Amino acid sequence: MCEMKGSIRSQAPLLLGVNGLFVLANALAGTFLNVYLWKSRQDFVMIGWFAVSQQLAVGLSFWLGGKWVKERGKMNALRLGIAVSGFFYLLVLWLGTDAAYYIWPLGCTLGISTGLFWLAFNTLYFEITDAKNRDFFNGWMGLLGSFTGIAGPWVSGRIITWLQGARGYRTVFTLALCIYGLAAVLSFFLKKRKSGSAYIWLEPWRELRRKESPWRTAAVALMFEGMREGVFSFLIGLLVYIATREESKLGQFALLTSAVSLVSYYVAGKYFKSRFRSQGMLAGGLLLVAVIVPLLWKVSFGTLLVMGIGTSLFLPLYVLPITSVSFDLMGRDADSVDKRVELVVLRELSLMCGRLAGMFIFIGVLSVNDSRHVITLLLLGLGAAPLGSWLVLRRPLRGGNL
Repeated sequence: MCEMKGSIRSQAPLLLGVNGLFVLANALAGTFLNVYLWKSRQDFVMIGWFAVSQQLAVGLSFWLGGKWVKERGKMNALRLGIAVSGFFYLLVLWLGTDAAYYIWPLGCTLGISTGLFWLAFNTLYFEITDAKNRDFFNGWMGLLGSFTGIAGPWVSGRIITWLQGARGYRTVFTLALCIYGLAAVLSFFLKKRKSGSAYIWLEPWRELRRKESPWRTAAVALMFEGMREGVFSFLIGLLVYIATREESKLGQFALLTSAVSLVSYYVAGKYFKSRFRSQGMLAGGLLLVAVIVPLLWKVSFGTLLVMGIGTSLFLPLYVLPITSVSFDLMGRDADSVDKRVELVVLRELSLMCGRLAGMFIFIGVLSVNDSRHVITLLLLGLGAAPLGSWLVLRRPLRGGNL
């Protein structure tokens, strides 16, 4: 048994490596993807629908792909997710400036790749961690994500500025393709995992219908997380570009905020203890709202940078606890461990519902009024969503039930 655990944990650096390359490719190309679409068609609602199409495909691929991951194998799903990501950027290169008029097929393709990769990755992540080391492992994932976030967007911004326009974007998207290829090659060094029992299609809904299930509380908390995450993931970078009209400035923004995130995730991963989860979520939620306030006076590179650095500094206080809580529930007992794939799907569907809710609010509001002041108020409202997570989790966390 000990030998098996040692073998599983020896795969952790490889899994982090695959994750790092996948995230690096996303940082290189994904940071500027919405800017690329915006330059072709300046429409906030179009960008919103692009994000919606992605999330619908992510949720569907999680649910449908769950059977494949549980009964057939996680490795092939992980590799297919990487391959489809590469195919997505091939499509973007082929369509060129017309890509903004094909947001639904493009968004669905990107969503499928994202869903397959993260479904397989999260299942593997659960298998190589436990309640004792999960906060530490999350810290390392955040650290790696921050490091790639420093290098990727800065390099992309420099390339696009240097090569000026379309040629720069083509170079960046091609570079991302090559990195996806490296991630696929590295994934073949991961050991094949054993298949599980039969996949239960309706298990996420059954779990939520059980009155005593802790997932009912966790799912609501994850929805609040998704409400903020869904809009902030694409809007902040776009606002930086609109405020500066320079891709290099967006690269600088990502470099600085990721550098701060690198330090904050390292410190949080090393020193954050599970007994402080409730206090951490509350403090993190309040501070994430506070850093948005300067935008009420002026939306500029400076105020956006204050918000970005503040977010990078305080986000681990919120993210580490809520991430660890959901994965701890997957290891709560033998039955939960056996149904870990279905519970990963439940976790993602909860996040997806929150993201979609946030995006629909974004689309609805900006369809009526897309002024800078309205966008700032929208950011402030959605930015307060993490406090909703804390409200629903505070009692279970303090009582030791989560």
